[in-house]
This record gives sequence, structure tokens and C-alpha cells, in this order.
Amino acid sequence: MELTILWFVLIAILWIGYLVLEGFDFGVGMLMPILSRNKDKAKQDTERRLIINTIGPVWDGNEVWLITAGGATFAAFPEWYATLFSGFYIPLLLILLALIVRGVAFEYRGKINDDRWRARCDQAIIFGSWIPAILWGVAFANLVRGVELDAAHQYVGGFWALLSPFALLGGLTTLVLFLMHGAVFIALKTDGEVRVKARRLAGYFSVAAVVVAGGWAVWAQVAYSVPWTWAAVVVAALALVGVVIANAKAREGWAFLFSALAILAATVLIFGSMYPDVMPAHDPANSLNIDNASSTQYTLTVMTWVAVILVPVVLLYQSWTYWVFRRRLSTKDIPPPIGLSLTKIKDAAFGGPSSGSARSLDLTPAEDEKDTGTGATSSGSRKRGTGDTSE
Repeated sequence: MELTILWFVLIAILWIGYLVLEGFDFGVGMLMPILSRNKDKAKQDTERRLIINTIGPVWDGNEVWLITAGGATFAAFPEWYATLFSGFYIPLLLILLALIVRGVAFEYRGKINDDRWRARCDQAIIFGSWIPAILWGVAFANLVRGVELDAAHQYVGGFWALLSPFALLGGLTTLVLFLMHGAVFIALKTDGEVRVKARRLAGYFSVAAVVVAGGWAVWAQVAYSVPWTWAAVVVAALALVGVVIANAKAREGWAFLFSALAILAATVLIFGSMYPDVMPAHDPANSLNIDNASSTQYTLTVMTWVAVILVPVVLLYQSWTYWVFRRRLSTKDIPPPIGLSLTKIKDAAFGGPSSGSARSLDLTPAEDEKDTGTGATSSGSRKRGTGDTSE
């Protein structure tokens, strides 16, 4: 196999890993407010922390697949990287900002014990999950359809040209797939009331995915793809039906495998439709392909040896992480919040009544400071639940 073909396949595999793993992360973030609707604010916060903790140990590791895919594209196909990131600058910038805001919210939500602080972090998580879930579908749909490139392989279409009906349906497709994937994952990782609600939502989204994703896949196959990718369309359709059946029988493990298989097949359809191009143009003469967009043979050879040595190590480490944090979680595993007092932080910053010298100032919550969400003292001493990232 030629190295250009090998690296095109490897980049496709990296995107499969990212979309399968980060896909349920996005789904979890989008579903958090839906699955934690409760008039009891204490119970609502506990359920939200439970939902966040299902991905707490793994979400940042899942994003490594995106970084690796981008780095591999830059090294193996620099022309593709340059045209893609300049032409899709606005949507990719929005995705990047959303991921940054979402990551900060995950890390700092539990650092301050205040309802308003947690509400703002929740909004950031929700925003940071919805935006990429839609825009990744829009971006990949444009790669399947083709974009306006000139003879120098520069994108000249503008932002609004990316929002064609086919591309918007692609965004709706990834949105529905990730909602389904996230609901199945939450049902797989939790127990109790949240598990029941997640499985119910998974049933609704799996049926919606059959309709929406099925319609987009057939459109892509008929209008823009090649005959052999019909196999990917069939596999994706059967996998989605498998999600519906497995979820109805409360077999969350099988439902998750089928959901992952559906996303895998959809990614194969995307890259299979593009090949041998890496950035198809409306005028085929201006398209970037694996030959005119690739690095030198020496660069590809060095990259191949590095990948052979390091990729198995990364896969083993990430597999070990999932194994360690494999057990289900319930609200019983979530301890009372132990974040810092927002009042004392403000006083320390602006010289309020509780401020003191920098050396003697104690920012730990006072014994009599009650958490409005749980009714427990903020200085609760229970240990974290497994993978707890939101104290």
C-alpha cells in the first residue's frame, strides 16, 4: 500500500476514534439539563454531577484523538490542512471556542460552592456540547459535497456557502447521532432513576437517528459517493436498528456497541466518498487529492515508523483508563459539594469583611455555611465518587 493511501486511512481511523468517543461526551453534555430536571435543587445538582462524572475520567483523553487527527493531517497532507483550516476558519474557530469553554467548565464547576457559579458552568457545558455536535456534521457534509476551490486550491466560497441544505442536514445528523450515543452511554454508566430516563431518551433518539441519519446517508450515497460505500450505508442502517432493539430490551452494552458501529460506518461513508480526494472541489480539476496534497515520501516514512511505535501505547493506556473506570455510578456515589465559598473568594479579592492578610486568609468553607443545593455543610468530608470531577 502506498504511504499516501495508508495515511489517508489512518486519518480516517483517527476521526472514527474521535467521533465515537467524543460523540458520547457531546451527548452527555447536551442531555445533562434534560436528564436532571427536578424541582428539588439538591437532587438536581446531584444528578448533574452524576452525569458529568460518567465522562469525568475520560473526556479530556477523548479529545486527544482530535489533536492527533489534526496533527497527522498537518504532517501528512499539509495542503489539505492549509486549505481546510483557512476555508472553514469560522466554523472551526467556533468549535475550538466551544471546546475551550466546555473544558474550563468541566474543570472548575465544583471548585466554588455556589448555585449561580454552577449554573453558569452548566450553561458553558451545554453550549460547548451543542455547537461542535452540529458544526462537525456541517463540516464533513461539505467535504462530501465538495467546496468552491480555485486553481490554487484556495477556498473562495465564503461562510454562507457552507450552509447548504445538504450540509445543514449533515449537522442535524451528527446532532441526533451524538444525542443517541450520549443517552446510551449514560444508561450504560449509571444506575437508578437517571439510567431509566436515559434509556427512555435513547429510544426516542435512536428512532430519530434512523430517519434523519438514514435520509442524509442515502442522499450522500446517491449524489456524491461511489458504489462500494453502499456497504457502509447498509451497516449504519442495521446498526441503528440494532440500537433500537437492544435499548428496548435494556441491553445497554449492546446498544452502545451498535451506536458506535453506526458512527464508524458513517465516517467510512464520508471518507469513502471523498477518496481519492481529500478536499473535493466543485470543479474536479481544482480538487486536492492524496497525491497533490501530501508531504514528501521521507516525511511519510518517518511518520509511519513513529505511529507504529507510539499508537499502540496510546491505545493500551486509553483502554486501561476505560477499564479502571468501568463500573456504574449512582447518586449514592456523589458526595456533598466541597467547593470554596464564593463570598470568601470575593472578600479576599476585593477586601470584604472576611478578608485578612494573604498569609492568614482561610478560603475553606465555614462549618455553619450551608450549601443551598444540598442542605449539607460545605465542608463535608465524604470522599469523591469514582471519577468525580465536580466536587
